[in-house]
Amino acid sequence: MTQSRFTVAKFGGTSVANFEAMQHSAKIVINNPDTKLVVISACSGVTNLLVELANGITDSSRKNEILSTLRDIHYSIIEHTSNKTALAAEINTLIDDIATLAEQASLSSTAKITDQLVSCGELLSTHIFTQVIADMGHRCQRFDIRPIMRTDNQYGKAVPDVAVLKALALTHLFPLCQEAIVVTQGFIGSDDEGNTTTLGRGGSDYSAALIAEAVNANTLEIWTDVPGIYTTDPRIATRATPIPEISFSEASEMANFGAKILHPSTLIPAIRQHIPVFVGSSKAPQDGGTWVKEEVDSSPLFRALTLRNNQTMVTLQSLNMYHAYGFLAEVFSILAKYRVSVDLITTSEVSVSLTLDTTDTSGKAPNLPAAAHEELSTLCKVTVEQGLSLVAVIGNKMGQTKGSSRKIFNTLEDYNLRMICYGASQHNLCFLVKQDDAHQVIKDLHRDLLEPEY
Repeated sequence: MTQSRFTVAKFGGTSVANFEAMQHSAKIVINNPDTKLVVISACSGVTNLLVELANGITDSSRKNEILSTLRDIHYSIIEHTSNKTALAAEINTLIDDIATLAEQASLSSTAKITDQLVSCGELLSTHIFTQVIADMGHRCQRFDIRPIMRTDNQYGKAVPDVAVLKALALTHLFPLCQEAIVVTQGFIGSDDEGNTTTLGRGGSDYSAALIAEAVNANTLEIWTDVPGIYTTDPRIATRATPIPEISFSEASEMANFGAKILHPSTLIPAIRQHIPVFVGSSKAPQDGGTWVKEEVDSSPLFRALTLRNNQTMVTLQSLNMYHAYGFLAEVFSILAKYRVSVDLITTSEVSVSLTLDTTDTSGKAPNLPAAAHEELSTLCKVTVEQGLSLVAVIGNKMGQTKGSSRKIFNTLEDYNLRMICYGASQHNLCFLVKQDDAHQVIKDLHRDLLEPEY
């Protein structure tokens, strides 16, 4: 039997920030008859408030202020719906749950309680968005994703079980999508004991891609507040422009090296299942967007620039490295022991420099755990530097094209570059610079590499 086309649409926080935004997003869903499943984030600003509560607030007045703000954000939307009484009851029940969890967090803030708290944003928004679509005359059903988005119990950065998700989605979720538009949550899941987990900040995109893979979707749409993926952050380089189409490889590099438009893990399920991904603006869908596909018509030498701030560089120096074997194995054994994830690495005869991967939701520069620092110091001299930014030039066949690196380094001759990584991928060249120089570096590179009339 031939399956009809199936689109999964994901809407970020700004796309469901208020009633007007939800209406725009609901119209996008309704205008595409292939859209059978909708994944949404918490309303804009809600997760930050929940994180503040999760950190443990002892000031009761501030706690009550946050609870009141959460109620106001959601009440301001439901007052425009036809089922406001029932929705208000749902909202009040969830906010009561938030208040209880906030009390627990104020006594002892744990990762488990944090996940329970921050997940409430998506639980709230999906109740309301389901009603907004129903008010437009379409059959719509809310679905709690947690029982089928099964993960391990690494609270805050839980790892989904893809095989279990697929089996449960085909049994419990896919049939519902044949009967109504289904609205569910991004970002959240549950472990084997039924405890709520989260996939980490930005995990709503990843959730949507995992679900699209699980239900064998034909297309994944990521709706945000900008019309596609830009050549760089337009807030930094004002002449940045949207990219009409980009390959999976290029987009993966952009996401991994700091482009905030996509979560770094988003494209992995899409690549596995060969699912094209569309990125567009829910505020202006008529402006088009960016298609991320396996095959694209154009593969320029330089495609885009990305920036990732708050980098931590660790340099390990020892004469024992010289013409020796096993040193790096010892280093990485220690890092693995303390669950330190390494991002980039460069080596010389007697030293190795590496950057630490950011895996939590704080947005701060990652730290080398004190115990890891102490154990590494028995092997070598350890130097930790912060205040750095990672700049990546994204393109195609950069290592095979004569003169490509010269164009880059000529532009950067006035800057001090650290940890240049080039050659491991044909799609990027990246390096560290002082964070104070980062924006100007992006502006200069964009001018010389991506503005053809310059």
